[in-house]
Amino acid sequence: MRHALNTDVLITGGLLIDGTGAPPRHADVAVSSGRIAHAGVGTPTQVIDATGLIVTPGLIDLHSHADFTILDTPTAEACLHQGVTTLVTGNCGMSPFPGPDDGADLAAFAAAVDDARPAVNLALLVGHGALRAAVLGQERRDPDRAELERMRGLLAKAAEQGAFGLSTGLIYAPGSFAATEEIEALAAETARHGLLYATHMRDEGDRLVEAVEEALSVARASGVRLQISHLKAMGPANHGKVERALALMDAAAAQGLDVACDVYPYTASSTTLTSRLPDWAMDGGTAALLARLADPADRERVLAGLRPAVGRTFLPEGVILAELSPGPYADRVGDSIAAIAGDTGVEPAEAVLDVLAAHRAQVMIVNHAMAERDVTAVLRHPRSAVASDGWVLRAPGDGHPHPRNFGTFARVLGPSARGEGVVPVAEAVRKMSSLPAARLALTDRGTVAPGQVADVAVFDPASTADLATYGDPWRYAAGARHVLVSGEVVLADGVPTGARPGRALRRNPAG
Repeated sequence: MRHALNTDVLITGGLLIDGTGAPPRHADVAVSSGRIAHAGVGTPTQVIDATGLIVTPGLIDLHSHADFTILDTPTAEACLHQGVTTLVTGNCGMSPFPGPDDGADLAAFAAAVDDARPAVNLALLVGHGALRAAVLGQERRDPDRAELERMRGLLAKAAEQGAFGLSTGLIYAPGSFAATEEIEALAAETARHGLLYATHMRDEGDRLVEAVEEALSVARASGVRLQISHLKAMGPANHGKVERALALMDAAAAQGLDVACDVYPYTASSTTLTSRLPDWAMDGGTAALLARLADPADRERVLAGLRPAVGRTFLPEGVILAELSPGPYADRVGDSIAAIAGDTGVEPAEAVLDVLAAHRAQVMIVNHAMAERDVTAVLRHPRSAVASDGWVLRAPGDGHPHPRNFGTFARVLGPSARGEGVVPVAEAVRKMSSLPAARLALTDRGTVAPGQVADVAVFDPASTADLATYGDPWRYAAGARHVLVSGEVVLADGVPTGARPGRALRRNPAG
């Protein structure tokens, strides 16, 4: 006797945008045993009425730093309210592994994530900065042959444990200390395992084009698949350069290079204040920097290295203190470096060093320095994915974070769904689902099709919007009505259910 197939969830009446870029169509979506099933087969135990709503794949954030926050905030409400079901972490060369001992590896971190039972999934990259720190510490020098081989070995171990790729942060110490040849060697190891190489490039301002050329040269030399992280141009003198960067990317793709980029839909970035300093100032790490700032001669050298950027890529009126360790400037969160400099009677570069010294160099900023037309140009490019570059997973909290933590995906999807956006709605969804999945070679997510993992989001197109602003950032996005992760409902009628079916995904080493 044949038993009737049990369909766990049936989403009916919605306008399906399946993630492939195909035009929206009316279709029911059935979920059985955590996978998309053929609609009309079996009896559902739960029905979601999506009449007047749009149904999409669960969105994939290709550039996140949530590996440093997910263990403390596994409920990840900021993601659920945007329909995000998978976060790609370990970006910008920063990952919690490898550590100083053999047990502090990807496997240990992934196990900790699984034990935390997050509401969303994580796909892990291994950070070049973490590799370098594990082998060289914070020293500003080239590795010798044995040290480079140890880095390659640690990378290979992470690949075997399920890493999806390697990332670099060539604007941040200690990654900024690496020569191109070091990156090429590690990229070759990445390519050997069939993984993605994602790079926060060496420069996003005066030498943006040269930084793109370096990234492409690494890909050509190693054969690695290249992802240029959050492509942008900083400072008015460099606005418009993204067109040249995109042209270089297109030319390389036409020659057979596997290259793409990602973008967040804002004209401000968010980063560490130390990243504005000349890289040699961070030789030896934070303690060494603080010692330099305490020495009058060394402090003057750091000032001399910072001053040329002021007014070009470092705009004092646009650099806003976002989060500080305890100290005398703690009440200036939300204020600009220009305001602090004016109030204290010093030049802006001096104010930067004063704030860093007073707060043990633990200072996060929001940095207004981009042009809207550049952001739009990258967002419209067919090879660009949407990504948040965020790490704050729940509101409210301390500090004054970038609104991208709460609104990135709604900021693009909402206007697109209403026909007001920079890209059509089907293309917007593709940039948030199948495109990032393809970059990761994540074959069972990113589209709504039979057999795929049932990561699904349902949005109200009329109300989907980013509500977080620079002035009032602690606000969840609106419009996400229902979200499923692996077939389990984690958001119902706009409210988190408390279900936490996420995990650290492991890439099959065989590809």
